[in-house]
Formats: sequence, structure tokens, C-alpha cells
Amino acid sequence: MARTPVDEMTPEELAGFAKEVVIRKLSERAHSRSDLAQALAKKQVPEGVVEATLAKFEVAGLIDDEEFARSWVQARQRGKGLSARALANELRTKGVDDEISKEVIGELDPADELAAAHRLVRTKLRSMSRFDDTTKTRRLVGMLARKGYPSQLAFQVVRDELGAEIEPLESM
Repeated sequence: MARTPVDEMTPEELAGFAKEVVIRKLSERAHSRSDLAQALAKKQVPEGVVEATLAKFEVAGLIDDEEFARSWVQARQRGKGLSARALANELRTKGVDDEISKEVIGELDPADELAAAHRLVRTKLRSMSRFDDTTKTRRLVGMLARKGYPSQLAFQVVRDELGAEIEPLESM
């Protein structure tokens, strides 16, 4: 079995290496504690060094899963229009504790989620003029479902937006 450079490092070098990896990852963007632990594990850093390094960064306030979750949720809801359910799943895959996820997701305004669904449908409708209403409905509801919206809400939003698109045409 081939030896890796990590196997040849002294404890001090190993701690410095782990610190560099974490600093590099955090300089790119915010990460959850779990993300950083996985990155260190991929570099074959021993678990004891991983825990000690991450604990130091937490004490310094540079790793904060609650703040990470809050900023992740805001960015993903605003940028991608994801529903609370989809956001909770993403946080789970990022290794954020379920209690933190519930708290952060609970802070979301349902009106913002509904507005995001309407915005997504309106945007997509612009490129669907060649389709009939049945095809539009099927595709739009599918898009919202992939974003994590419940089917009842998806159908209502699509009906509302298709009605808004059809009404001006009928008045001509």
C-alpha cells in the first residue's frame, strides 16, 4: 500500500495542514462543519486532528452551522426559488443538524415561498408560448415539484398564472 504525504507528517505538520485546508475551503465560501470534516477526511487527516481543528475554528466563530444554514437558505430560496422542503433536504445533505434546519426553515415566510413559486412559473411561461395549456400545466407543475413544492400548491400557482396569462387575451 502506497504511503500518502499525510502519513509522513509530524503531529504539528498535520495540524498545520488541516488548518490550511479549512482556511482554503472557508475562503471560497461558507461551509458546514460536516462539509469541512468530509474535506479533511478526503485528505486522509486523522479524525482526532479533524475534530481538534474544527473545534478551534468553531471557538473562533469561523464555523457556525446555524449561520451557514441561514445564509444557505436565503441564497437558495432567492436564487433558485426552492421550497422549504427542498431547502431542508439540502441542509441535511450538507450535514446540518435537523434541529438547526427546523429552526432556520421555520423562520421562512410562507408568503415568500408562494411568491417564489409564482416568480418561477412566470419566468418559465415566457418560453412556453408554443404549448397548449395542458402541456404548460404539466411542465410547470413538474418544475415546481422538482423544486420541492407540494402538488396542491403547484397546481394552484400554475392555475393562477395561466389564468393571468389568458385573461388579457380574451379581452381583446
